[in-house]
Amino acid sequence: MKLLITSDSHGWQKQLLDIKKNHEDVTDLIHCGDSELAADTDELVGYQVVRGNCDYDSGFPNDLITEFAGYKIYVTHGHLYNVKMSLQNLLYRAQETGAKIVCFGHSHIAGSEMIDNVLFINPGSIRLPRKRQEETYAILEVVANSVTVRFYQLNGVEVASLRATYTL
Repeated sequence: MKLLITSDSHGWQKQLLDIKKNHEDVTDLIHCGDSELAADTDELVGYQVVRGNCDYDSGFPNDLITEFAGYKIYVTHGHLYNVKMSLQNLLYRAQETGAKIVCFGHSHIAGSEMIDNVLFINPGSIRLPRKRQEETYAILEVVANSVTVRFYQLNGVEVASLRATYTL
């Protein structure tokens, strides 16, 4: 099973559609906020979306809890948890909710890491990346109790240096 995760598209529309089209094999889609689009826009159809600090539409929740491949996932933009400084507040929230996976954005920095048996995934930004040149999004693939996080550029080419596999 595959989960596509994107964030911080900041008004880009065609790119969100292209990403969906290029990965028709994914079963679920998450947008971690700062789409700067209306909640009912066609480009976000199929995505579970949270509200970022740059989102004006109050139709998005600040966070959500969902399930994927038997794992509870906590999704938030990150600005309410001060993720640019530390993931500690977000870890506490994940533990409160019982989430094994956290998807967030805000920092525009692509990466994944395991902290206290919770997997954190920041897909980076498809419009304004930081600390790298590639505009990125992520795909989480679950096989048994092994999860692999792969990051892709907008053109669909994998950023292999960011790939990581974890056991949950």
